[in-house]
Amino acid sequence: MDNKHLPAADRLLHWYDRHHRHLPWRISPAAARRGAHPDPYHIWMSEVMLQQTTVAAVKAYFAKFTERWPSVMDLAAAPTEDVMAAWAGLGYYARARNLKKCAEAVAFEHGGIFPDTEAGLRALPGIGDYTAAAVAAIAFNRQAAVMDGNVERVISRLYAIDAPLPGSKPLMKARVAELTPADRPGDFAQAMMDLGATICTPKRPTCALCPFNALCVALATDEPERFPVKAPKKAKPIRLGAAFIAVDREGRILLRKRVESGLLGGMTEVPTTGWTARADGVTDISAAPFAADWQPAGSISHVFTHFELRLSIFRVGPIDPPPDHHGFWVPVTELDGQALPTVMKKAIAAAIPTAFPTSNR
Repeated sequence: MDNKHLPAADRLLHWYDRHHRHLPWRISPAAARRGAHPDPYHIWMSEVMLQQTTVAAVKAYFAKFTERWPSVMDLAAAPTEDVMAAWAGLGYYARARNLKKCAEAVAFEHGGIFPDTEAGLRALPGIGDYTAAAVAAIAFNRQAAVMDGNVERVISRLYAIDAPLPGSKPLMKARVAELTPADRPGDFAQAMMDLGATICTPKRPTCALCPFNALCVALATDEPERFPVKAPKKAKPIRLGAAFIAVDREGRILLRKRVESGLLGGMTEVPTTGWTARADGVTDISAAPFAADWQPAGSISHVFTHFELRLSIFRVGPIDPPPDHHGFWVPVTELDGQALPTVMKKAIAAAIPTAFPTSNR
């Protein structure tokens, strides 16, 4: 049959067989057709890491995690502090906490074997509808409708879905479900992701090379970049606070651990005030962790998903550690081994520019 007359799923799979991305957690389409199966541990870990994060950023973290913890049993047995430290810099830290909890559930409740259905996967800690569908389809060849941001873009253009996101998600997922074949559903899911990442891009899509170009309603009306339609963005609120960088006479910096719940839960931080949206929020030394000759060291800003944080930075030192410091002291030269999120690295670097000589801050 001429490729131009193939059903939509077959068109996409034919394209994927020739143009798939080579990613460390995948097996090739040819290997899959020979009966090889991807490692569910690798698929699960990559999908968790890829939430809100680019493939380029995830590759190094995936390699680090799988080298250090080659199996889900190894990850389950790892100290939580080590997992959080290894995750530092990847962002969205609830994912790391859930990664550890899920590994423990698979190890201790399922004998180290991942459930092979969407329902079974969804019952695990930290696994939602998307991840359950992705792992079920890719690792276990289940006919599950997988829809991430790339797939949303492809499907919205293919059918010219005018309803704005996020309200249009159920309709989009129904369309994906209709297209997903019983044969090779995992390859189909990865093909949709690859198509969105490489051809059906947000700006200037390469429609001439798209396997769906003869079927795409948005292309037929010459407006693919209009899709997906999104609701107007609300301005991010601004929160204010102060961060305090204390250095002792041995070149150590004062750190503490955040509470396990909430934003950045369980991560390491420098002492800070609360983060408030009030215009008169505490941004000075009045809330310092102990009395000392604190000096202004500039300010930093960091954008989270739902708000922008602006911190005034203060530094003191070298000093003798006061008895009421409520934290622990770590040599400045060993900060890379700590579970410091990017915002804390920015705060430290504002006061100690040499703290992070690499470009990871």
